[in-house]
Amino acid sequence: MRLVIAASIFFACWLLLSGEWGHEWLIWTGGIVSVAAAGFGVAKGLTDEEGFPIELLPRAVLYWPWLCGQIFRSALNVARIALSPGPPVSPRMVEVAARQRTAAGLAVYANSITLTPGTISIEVSESERKIWVHALTAENAEGMADDEMNRRVARMEGGR
Repeated sequence: MRLVIAASIFFACWLLLSGEWGHEWLIWTGGIVSVAAAGFGVAKGLTDEEGFPIELLPRAVLYWPWLCGQIFRSALNVARIALSPGPPVSPRMVEVAARQRTAAGLAVYANSITLTPGTISIEVSESERKIWVHALTAENAEGMADDEMNRRVARMEGGR
């Protein structure tokens, strides 16, 4: 199944980026190369559940719009801080206990933190399930203690 999905994604990307819609030979060539590249990835173990977590896709489709909203809200907050006369910047480092069970879930959570303006994942410990986060303000750091993002990524992963 991973081979079919990977080959389909590769072919769709090739088709969109090449713009070759009218040349049948080029379309067939792109399809063959896409299947070969996907087969190579499967043979080398690059499409395991950590490297290509297709199991997360159905629930991720629900998570992404929420994440986009959080990115927008955080960007507005950072802009407000940057434009205020005396910026209330009070950087903090905080250790967050991650609820995720898998490496893919932990990576999604750490990347989601970094995508959100005002916070950056500094270090991730897979063995301890902890993430060190740099927050722009004390308010952002305090918000990491009981984080909705942590819960949503755990739910997306199929966990608690």
